[in-house]
Formats: sequence, C-alpha cells, structure tokens
Amino acid sequence: MAWNKTLSLGISSGAMALALLAPSTAFAQDTGATEGDPVADEDANIIIVEGFQAALESAVGEKRNSDQIVESVTAEDIGKLPDNSIGESIARLPGITSQRTNGRANVIAIRGFGPDFSQTLLNGREQTTTGDSRAVEFDQYPSEVVNQVVVYKSPTASLVGQGLVGTVDIRTIRPLDYGESVLAIGARGSYADLGALNAGSNDLGYRVNATYVDQFADDTIGVSLAASYVDEPYQLQEFNAWGYFSPDGSGNVVPSGSKSFVTSTQLQRLGVMGTLQFEASPNLMLTLDGFYSNFEDDQSKRGIELPFSFFGTTFAGGGNVEDGQYTTGTYDNVQGVVRNDIFQKKADLYSAGFNAKYEGDNGFSGFVDFGYSRTDRNELSFESYAGTGYNWDNPDNIGDEYAADDVTDTIDFVSGPTGAIFSPSLDYSDPGLIQLTDPLGWGGSRVQAGYYNNRIIDDELFQYRAEGSYEFTDSFFRSFTLGVNFTDRNKSLLPDEFFIVLPDGAQIAPIPGEYLLEPTDLTYLGLGPIVSYDARELIEGGVLELERNTAQDVGAKAYSIDENLLTLYSQLNIEREYDNAVLTGNLGVQAIRTDQSSSANAFFNGTPVAVEAGATYWDILPSFNLTARFNSDWVVRMAASRQIMRPRLDDLRASIGYGINNNPSDSPTGQAPFISGGGGNPVLRPYRANAIDMNFEKYFGGSRGVASLQLFFKDIEEYILNGQFAFDYAGFPLPDGVTVPTTIGRLDAPINTGGGQLYGAELALTLPFGILTPSLEGLGFTGGASVTESNVKDQNGNETAIPGYSKWVVNGTLFYEQGGFNARASARYRSSFLGDFTGFGGSPTRRTALDETIIDAQIGYDFQDNSPLDGLSIYFQGQNLTDERFASVANEDSPLQVIDYQIYGRRFLAGFTYKFQ
Repeated sequence: MAWNKTLSLGISSGAMALALLAPSTAFAQDTGATEGDPVADEDANIIIVEGFQAALESAVGEKRNSDQIVESVTAEDIGKLPDNSIGESIARLPGITSQRTNGRANVIAIRGFGPDFSQTLLNGREQTTTGDSRAVEFDQYPSEVVNQVVVYKSPTASLVGQGLVGTVDIRTIRPLDYGESVLAIGARGSYADLGALNAGSNDLGYRVNATYVDQFADDTIGVSLAASYVDEPYQLQEFNAWGYFSPDGSGNVVPSGSKSFVTSTQLQRLGVMGTLQFEASPNLMLTLDGFYSNFEDDQSKRGIELPFSFFGTTFAGGGNVEDGQYTTGTYDNVQGVVRNDIFQKKADLYSAGFNAKYEGDNGFSGFVDFGYSRTDRNELSFESYAGTGYNWDNPDNIGDEYAADDVTDTIDFVSGPTGAIFSPSLDYSDPGLIQLTDPLGWGGSRVQAGYYNNRIIDDELFQYRAEGSYEFTDSFFRSFTLGVNFTDRNKSLLPDEFFIVLPDGAQIAPIPGEYLLEPTDLTYLGLGPIVSYDARELIEGGVLELERNTAQDVGAKAYSIDENLLTLYSQLNIEREYDNAVLTGNLGVQAIRTDQSSSANAFFNGTPVAVEAGATYWDILPSFNLTARFNSDWVVRMAASRQIMRPRLDDLRASIGYGINNNPSDSPTGQAPFISGGGGNPVLRPYRANAIDMNFEKYFGGSRGVASLQLFFKDIEEYILNGQFAFDYAGFPLPDGVTVPTTIGRLDAPINTGGGQLYGAELALTLPFGILTPSLEGLGFTGGASVTESNVKDQNGNETAIPGYSKWVVNGTLFYEQGGFNARASARYRSSFLGDFTGFGGSPTRRTALDETIIDAQIGYDFQDNSPLDGLSIYFQGQNLTDERFASVANEDSPLQVIDYQIYGRRFLAGFTYKFQ
C-alpha cells in the first residue's frame, strides 16, 4: 500500500484533520465542489485538505452548496483550533454557543435555545444519550473519530429526527469517499493550573489516538478505524450560597447558608469507531459502521455546608452595607457539616448502522438503512457527613442530649462579587474534633451520616428507514423523493437509594486513622483545611453501612418509557438554471405518528399501584427551502417550515403521586371529591413552532471567504412548562370504598402552554487576508455575532426565560498559517442565560448564569516535505487563558447575591501527530 504524505491527519488536541465535502451517509445532503474549494486529484474526485485554512474553505463550500441553511466544521477545525471537544468547536459557529460543565463545553445552545430544543444525529441516525433528556452530551463522542459536523438550521422533509431550533449531524469517515491510504498516531499531555485540589486527584493527564484508512480490491472495499483513549483531570473551586435573607429586619441581606466545594474530576473515555464499505457493483454501495464509547466521570467533592439561617445559628451583627447587603458580619453558634461527596457517572454507548444505497442508470435511486443505539448508564451520588457533634439543638428530632457536648463555631464573613470569604474559629482538619455523625439531624429519628443514590438508566433505540428517488429531465424539479422511517425507543430509570448510617445504632464515631487522607485546602474560601476521606472505603471497611430507603418518593422516580415514531415523507427537489443565477431548493412534508406510553408505579396516598398511560397523535410538518445562486457570487436563501421538538423523556414518565381532594373550588370540573396529583405527564405533546429564515451570503476570493447575514423568526405555538391542568386518571386505581364523580382530576406536572416569538439576526465572516493582498497570505479571521429576542409566555401569560437563552453571542478566531508554522487565538462571548446546574440525585436545577468570555490559543509547527521529520506535527495549546469564572446570581439586579461562583482554571496542552508516509 502507498501512504499519502500530503494528507493531514493532524490529530492535534486529539482530533483528525479530515475535511471531505462528500456526504458521509447515503442519505446526506448532496454537495459538490465549487471554484476555490480545496480539491486535488480531480480524476479520483478526492478532496484533500491541509491546514486550518483549507478546512475553513471546506466549510464555506458546504455552506454555499447546501440547499438548506447550514453551518459546519470539519475535523481540522475540531482538531487543531484549541478545542478540547466537538462541543467547543460547534460553539464557534454563528448563532451557537455552549455551556461549560466542570470546565468542559459538553452541551450547546442554538439560536438562544438550550440543549433540550435541538437534536443530534450520528451519520444521520438518532442516538441515545448519557443524560436524562434527549440532548447529546458531546463528551461521549471523541473528536478523533469525527470527520465533519453539520448543523442544519432549517429542516427538509428528508431530514428525519430534526429539532425545533436545529439538528446536529456528526459524521464519521467513509473510506471509499476518502480514496487514499493513511495511518496516523497522536498523543498529548495536559496540565490543569489549579493543581490537584483533592487528595488522590491529578493535575496532569493524557490522551492517545490512532487512525487508519485504506482501500482494497481495486478500491471496491474500504476500511476506516479510529481509536482514542483519554485520561484527564479537571479541577474546580466553587462558592455556593443557599440563598439570601434579612436576619435582623433591616432589609439588608446575608447568605442564608453556604455549600461550597472543591471538585476534582477524572475523565476516562475509550472511543472506537469503524466503517466497512463495499461497492458490490457500480450501482450498489454497502456501508457498515459502528461506534463504541466507554465513559467514566469520577468526581470527588469536598467542602463544608454552613447553615446560617437555621439550626440555632444566630446573626451577631453586620458591618458594611452595599446595595442592600451586609458585606461584612458575624454568625454565632454555627454547626458546620463537613462533606466528603462523590459523583460518579459510568456509561457504555453502543451505536451501529447498515446502509445499502442503489444508484440506478434509469433515474431511480434509493437506500435502506438500519440504525441501533444503546446507552447503559449508572450515576452515583454519594454524600457523606461529619461534624463536631450529633443533631445539635434540633428539637424536632431526637438527640438533644448531645447538645451539651457539642462544639459550635463563630464565623466572620466578607462578601463580594465572587461570593463570601469566611474566617472560622474551629479547625475543621482536626480528626479529634470532626467525626462521622448526623450534625444537623437530617435523618430525623435515624442517624443519617450520608446518602447513597444510584440511578440506573437503560436507553435503547432501533431505527429503520427506506427511501426512493426519481430524477426528472427537462423539468423545474430535479427529483422526487419518497421515504418512510420507523423509530422504536425505550428508556427506563431504576433508582437504588440508601441511607448511610453508623453500625449498631451509633450516633457518632471517629474516622479511623487508616482511612484519613491529606486534608483538602479550602483557603480560597478562608476555611482552611478540612478532614478528608473516601466514603466508599469506609463502606467497604464496615465503618459505615447502607440502609435501603423504602420511602414512596424513591419508588416514584422509577419509570419506563416507550416511544414509537412512524415518519412518512415526500420531497420535490428544485433545480433550474437561468442566465444569471441557478435556483435550487426543495418542497416537502413529513407526517409523523407518535405512540408514546409510560409504565411506572403511581402512589395513592403512599400506596404503590402499577399504571400505564400515554397518547397517540400526528404531526404534519411542511418545509420549503429555496436558494438563488447568482453569477455575482451572491447567494440568497429563504426557508419556511413547521418544526417540533419532543419533550424530555423523563417528563413523559407516568410515575405520579395522587390522592383525594374534597375542595370543589380546586376541581377542574367543579365537582368534589376529585383526584389530585403530581409527577410526570405521559400525554405531553411536543414543542411546536412555525419558522421563517432569510439568508444573504456574499462569497469572494474564489469561495475562500464569505460574509453572511441570517434573519430568523419563530412563532412558538406550543411550549412546555410546569403547571396545573385537568388530567384523566382513568387507569389509575382507587382503593375499595373510594369513589369520585369523574376520573377527570388535576395534575401538577409539565404542561403544554401557549408560546410566543423568538427572532433575531446572525452576522458571520470568514476572511483570509491573502484575498486583500498577497503580503498577508496565511493570515485570516473567522467569526460571527448574533442577537436574539424572546417573549415566550407561560400558561398565565407571563414572560418566561428559555433555558440556554443568551441575547448576545459573539465569537471570533484570528489565525496564521505559513511555511508549516501555525498560530490561532479564539474568543467566544455569551450574555447572561438560564443555565442548567446539576442538583443532588442528578435532578436539573436552573439559575441565571452571568455573561462570560472564553479565550483560547494554539501554536504549532508541521515539518515540511524537505525535512527529515516530514510527517510530524507538534503543537501547544492554552485554554481559558483569562481564567473566566462560571457564575450565577439570585437576581441579575443584585450582582452581590452570588449563588454559584466557579473557577475552572487554565489548561495547557502539548502534543504531536505523526503521519506515516
């Protein structure tokens, strides 16, 4: 075999630098090369990309040639501009941004909507997820195995699995389309400048990867393989406040409590991708691909929970006041809870697909496609408590006799825009003072020294699809497409929860010395070091025990959801040439039949009953895309469509607690007694909207550059919020002797409400400066800015915040590539937004996150053909160079009322890629 030394697989930052315009699935949007596209070896129709500029040209070509409104990044973009994940690279596209979780950009927001409103596909197929919602966490896909990512902002009838605001299609390599043989390996090391914050954690990490592509049997058989292994740490320092209250009637507020941690995360992930293609005949292409990811995210969270408004704490007085808040003060009688918590997510993701595509000589073509996706996930939340004594001064529970022997703290504080700094009088690192117990009596009559919550989730999806097309001649319409798709998905949750207690009914116990770790330093909060240990080891050693929680609320969390979707679609594709322009586009419709059902345990006044409920309905989704490509290099697009996004799967659960309400004024029918309950909503319908887009694009420099203006408007007809509504409890059993005049009762759950409008504009520019003057060859800029307005309303007609919504999103990259040397600097900004935070047990909590600006940079060198090191690329990256915080506040008008203030630190990475010649 012959290795092609001109192919750049630059797996810098762990991603392949492959950028093909060829479609990566048999049913992907057709694209073709235009003037200025990076094409080489025209006889073989191979697109060879070298460097970041060529990858940008590939993305520009994808945008120009598409009949939809799209944005795209190639693997060169993902791999070599300082992006540690696919999510970070997507977040640089116009109108798109990301939210960081533990320092990683693993979820995205498109046009002001959070991850619940977009859909992600792998090679055109729907995927299961590692989260509770339908949103893909991009951490599960190693960037090394990705060839291209395309974001569709306008749908077509033939785009199955589309979202409300966009659809992300992650594409892997198709070896016969690639057409060359290549083998590349890469490695990198990483350093987190916050250091190793917890005992047993690391500040150094690594990732290694390899990619192989080849063709055999006269280029009728193609194979591509890619593998990646990551073992990297992430560190976090956090201030967290429970909230704020006025302790003395003055109206000036102080933190009502604090739960602040340092968190050390070790991310380990193995990702493997493989594709086999067989050209069985000139008319028949068979493609088999598979993907596997083993993902483990292990977090150690250590800190102190300080109650300032409960449990006997008194406010001794405040000093300075700013904006209605005491910025200095003192708390007395504080009973702190030393926390040694663990959050561990383990997931195995399996994905496979088979496609048989036929291209006839008589105008007929078509394909059949099968997709399978499965995620097996465990999420363990493990809390462990220690303190100075058991159940201090809590008359509602037992154990008050221990108050006389208890020790409390006097804590001074200073508040500011980063939260509060504390000055305690106790030494929380003294194992003679801090012992295993239930410091605040959270367990009631049970001495609860912690809590163990394991969420076991299984998610499985089968997808079957067939499509046929016929090409017209001498017609305004280029072709007609007819297709059918069936998707069968099941997702289930089994909670496994335990109280953590001391053996033999003990109320307090010392931490054995052999389990003590190096104290964790909370100096950044003023709290100094604290006692540290791994609670899992205490369980294994019998120091702590698990006692199963049999309470109703645990069983009420379990559910199983089945969703069957039948999609029928037809589409007319337009292509017409005029003297000064080419008109292309499509006109089509999808008809989707949804059959959703959920089985779970519902609870009547605490008694479990097995129930099943659901709904069946149709959605009709017309779509229209029209593009005019003028000879002057102007492209004008218009798109109109009806769009939907299905509810979060966990919102569809039938697990409901219900009982009898005898107040007729509360009844939706005016009759009493009636059934009243709360939980999920198995009859919930999708978000629905009508959308219009207009694009104006100017290409220049032989399509090396583009300036574009995108205008969009969405009329949201149905939204989803929590609320109260009439619900038919038919099928929900009542005990013997209990009767109601009607099964129509009231349910507190997610509900379809009226919507509102979302509209905005996106401006984007890709400009290689060599277009302006040869002296600037190699230097360039790419970026964009978007502004979005929203007035979505709840069921009461009040405006409500959209999760993930930022009014302003701005990003830009300045790059230079010449003679093997490359350098890039990037910045991305988003204004304040309603962000997703993870609460105990994995439940989502949403708060207002402040605006943020992230700055990254990279320098590297690719050794040239005349060098003995030809084939070697080296690079150095810096991420989050300004150490930007991620913060939330209780009220945007009160910036000192900080709820979360998280510091992730800077990350520095160095690595190499070697391509075998």
